[in-house]
Amino acid sequence: MGALRRQLRIAPSILSADFACLGAAIDSVSQETDWLHVDVMDGHFVPNLTIGPPVVAAIRKHCDAYLDCHLMMTNPGQYLEAFAAAGANSVSVHVEVGDTAALIDKCRRLGLGVGLAVNPETPIEACEDFLGQIDVLLVMSVHPGFGGQKFMPVALDKIAWAAGHAARSSLDLSIEVDGGIDASNAALTCAAGASIFVAGSAIFGRPDPAAAAAEIRRSAELAALREEAR
Repeated sequence: MGALRRQLRIAPSILSADFACLGAAIDSVSQETDWLHVDVMDGHFVPNLTIGPPVVAAIRKHCDAYLDCHLMMTNPGQYLEAFAAAGANSVSVHVEVGDTAALIDKCRRLGLGVGLAVNPETPIEACEDFLGQIDVLLVMSVHPGFGGQKFMPVALDKIAWAAGHAARSSLDLSIEVDGGIDASNAALTCAAGASIFVAGSAIFGRPDPAAAAAEIRRSAELAALREEAR
């Protein structure tokens, strides 16, 4: 069938894991996943509070997984040093908070991978000027703040637009999708151009989280192979 042109990654969101047994939850999916997605919410940018750098540091001591930290925060710039010191590999900041160029520059200086997140109601064009400066575009397919929400198809047009722009401009850009992702829609988002799939309840809410992650991967891989064959 040939090699996949895109490197597909499954990134379980620990927001849906049992925090009382977080280490065990991470271990349960380690063989079937590529990144760990860490949702950081400040109770201001989104109406929920979750975790911060101390938990990232604890996870880093427990495993060597790539830690993909999604900062749903009004003032992420004040915490970038703390996340870098805690062992984060990359952070995604929201285009909606502004000061994007300075945040990207600060992430680079700290040695962090750089992601830029965009909410469902925000036009994808708001990210256009920054696509050549980031590693990952994180397209939200739900309103951020809570797990277990239903996938919003509006994300597909945004993913396709960004993928087309990246191809035309020869950008080394990965597109990540987050929100309501499961095996039934992973194929759709992959066909649109996504290569990183964040799933929370669809993995940790299943009796066998590793098997659920593998199912999402298979769905995305089959879609990528179909696209490659066209």
